[in-house]
Amino acid sequence: MSMAQNRPDVSFVIAAYNAEETIARAIESALAQVGVTLEVVVVDDCSTDATVEIVRQMADPRVTVIRQSSNGGPARARNRGIEAANGAWVAVLDADDEISVHRSARMIARADALTTPLVVDNLNVVAMDGGRSWRMFTEDELRARATLTLADYISSNVLFRSTFNFGYMKPMFARDFLQRHDLAFDERLRIGEDYLLVASALASGATCAVEPSAGYIYHLRQGSISRVLDLHHVDSMLAADRVFLNRFHLSDEAVVAQRRRTRSLVEARAFLTLVSHIKNRSAAGALKTAIDTPRALWHLRMPIAKRLRRLMPTSTPVS
Repeated sequence: MSMAQNRPDVSFVIAAYNAEETIARAIESALAQVGVTLEVVVVDDCSTDATVEIVRQMADPRVTVIRQSSNGGPARARNRGIEAANGAWVAVLDADDEISVHRSARMIARADALTTPLVVDNLNVVAMDGGRSWRMFTEDELRARATLTLADYISSNVLFRSTFNFGYMKPMFARDFLQRHDLAFDERLRIGEDYLLVASALASGATCAVEPSAGYIYHLRQGSISRVLDLHHVDSMLAADRVFLNRFHLSDEAVVAQRRRTRSLVEARAFLTLVSHIKNRSAAGALKTAIDTPRALWHLRMPIAKRLRRLMPTSTPVS
């Protein structure tokens, strides 16, 4: 039997850090996929809880666990998982999320129909605090978008937006496309690494197919806004965007979108700096920030806690 015949359709890559409460649910949802062959690659990023033991106890030959020698964050863990993956497609699955049983087959069918190496789908958002659940996008909205362009994608990923954006979508990549174009998660980022890889794939010539059904179940954590975005996260995102712009040639539409994104990141940095000065009762620091970036003051018209939630409405755990 050839290597191609042995190759699974999908490799699920799960970066895990202290995920003992949710890791089994995530893996089981991947193993329950119908209509595809699969493997699950769990990369443990130096968990201090029972994450690894729980994965090993599952005793399914389709599940592999890799332990990192040092904590490097989700991007490094995912890159290690992709390196170990054998599937034709690579699917990103967070350790605290899950997927519906038909998701993979539907997404591959959509990508095959449009001959694309990249595909995203809709999300069901579940509030982990027991609140309401909702669909991130309407199916009609996504049906109107057979594909996403780079300009569309960048435009959606502008901070301080009141709605969810395409950056929350969890992609499936054709593994050979990632290899051929030398694409990987940026390991300097602890937040925003998903966005940058999809943007880089689109900038490398990929078309992104859109599956309008909601196959990804996104568990939204509340109450940890302070862990979501900090100044060093924004600085890392700005630096990564500069590398992105130096590497790729963007269309005129994408350049306009990128300018808006960069402006929003600069404003976010100023706003976080201003909040820090206010908390520390530094009038001089607050005044300097307000003079340098007047838009930071505009954001104070909304209560700080609410503005922070709008700045980054999810609280992705940082390992």
